[in-house]
Amino acid sequence: EVQLVESGGGSVQVGGSLRLSCTASRFIFDDSDMGWYRQAPGNVCELVSRIRSDGSTYYGSTYYADSVKGRFTISQDNAKNTVYLQMNSLKPEDTAVYYCAADANLIPHSRPTCSGSWVNYWGQGTQVTVSS
Repeated sequence: EVQLVESGGGSVQVGGSLRLSCTASRFIFDDSDMGWYRQAPGNVCELVSRIRSDGSTYYGSTYYADSVKGRFTISQDNAKNTVYLQMNSLKPEDTAVYYCAADANLIPHSRPTCSGSWVNYWGQGTQVTVSS
């Protein structure tokens, strides 16, 4: 059974925008931090953004990698069990496969691959390509 379903990737030019969506099973959405990792060829898997399970907006409850601060925004729709990643002002270095992830505590450490048991649930991955 697929637990996380992603959509919204694609190809855009520099400066363009994309919005990624990730719909989770209810039991996952209610009890997990939700976030997005990405991995470009030859690079490690890095946490791009995370939102706490209760949708908190206090300082520190959402996380953004330094490379995307001010350009990406994470949000969630509780009624739809869906998390969004709005990506604006895209750059070629944003090109990667983006993976939705859910875990009790998503922390910003990097790993060799965006797979495996170090995160409870993974989406299938969606390609984002930014061309100049």
